[in-house]
Amino acid sequence: MSTPSPAPTARIAAALLGLESLALLALACWEIVALIGSGAGSVASALALIVMTLIGAAGVAAFAWAVVVGRSWGRSGGIVAQFLVIAVAVGAVTGAYAHPLIAVAIGAPGAATLILLLLTERADPAHRR
Repeated sequence: MSTPSPAPTARIAAALLGLESLALLALACWEIVALIGSGAGSVASALALIVMTLIGAAGVAAFAWAVVVGRSWGRSGGIVAQFLVIAVAVGAVTGAYAHPLIAVAIGAPGAATLILLLLTERADPAHRR
């Protein structure tokens, strides 16, 4: 039994989730370089952060795959991930070290992916599982 082709909005949302997963992998690499280069105040905390970032990258990649194959848990997980991304963006625009451009760079892709994931659900109700 073959899986029906995903809707265009699902493909775009999955591609954006895939890019987010790659961004998390790049962040993990940057964390590793920072740990090796400058040393960390707490190596255990730095390693835990790297492991959690890699787990996040794997999770977002799994959401991307699930959206492509029409699994509802992929959309659900992707939506939750986008709310977390938007929360980070809001944090980047507030506080002592606020930087609005970083907030936009983080929040805009998160908002776009969130909208696409919501539209994917509405555009393709046959994929509900």
